[in-house]
Amino acid sequence: MTAKRKLSYKENTEQKNLLNQFLAEHGVQLSEETLDKLYQFADLVVDTKEFGNLISAKDAGKFLSRHIADSLVPYIYIRRETRDERRENVPESLSSLLFEPRLVGSAMDVQAPPQHSPLSSFVCSEPASVLSSKRWADMGAGAGCPVFPLAIAMPEIQFYAVEPRHMRVNFMQMVKEKLHLDNLTVVGKRFETSGLTNLDFISCRALSTFENDWERALPGLKKGGTFVTLKSFNNIAHLENDPKVHIQKYELPEEEQVYALVTRGNNE
Repeated sequence: MTAKRKLSYKENTEQKNLLNQFLAEHGVQLSEETLDKLYQFADLVVDTKEFGNLISAKDAGKFLSRHIADSLVPYIYIRRETRDERRENVPESLSSLLFEPRLVGSAMDVQAPPQHSPLSSFVCSEPASVLSSKRWADMGAGAGCPVFPLAIAMPEIQFYAVEPRHMRVNFMQMVKEKLHLDNLTVVGKRFETSGLTNLDFISCRALSTFENDWERALPGLKKGGTFVTLKSFNNIAHLENDPKVHIQKYELPEEEQVYALVTRGNNE
């Protein structure tokens, strides 16, 4: 444990406030139960030593504002996408009745975020049942970001944390059991040999170049499925004019650089 972080994240008011402010700016308010599991996950990553160095010393004191916040960006995205799909099939006269803010499984999604929010177009409210049959694999899951925060926030989706490194696999299996994440399976293989196919979503976080990650993911992605990745904007700026790629820039609390949520659908 670093000298700067003496409290558990459940007691770290500054970090909790930064995370909740970030979520509120994008129209999301998570339940206390969900937040508590996120704090437990953060403590396990930062304080567990027997599986090697899981997080850099400079990030140990800002795990909520840096890594948990970043991991939850796809959560905002997927809620917006499922809402829009439902809206297309709902008469306008019923739309306001069906899409009012409401408690959604483990979270409250607020309909109208501040206009200045860079991800405001991604905010939505949607019944959990819409996602209950979806399957999501995270390539190169490492110590569990973003797949563990996503599995905590969206318990209705079946997640697969795919990671070949033995110590990381053992760590994630321990965390899965401690947090009772029945909707998450740890797969100790490379994604290419995992046998996972027909997936609705495949994600990765700062794994390789977008092009390489996309090529790795494509064989496992179902027709109409979506590839989701989180990267520094500087590393994907060359894709801005690619009509097959959607880029949404965002900033994280107290971080200087600009990040990007990058998605591409398997529509060919």
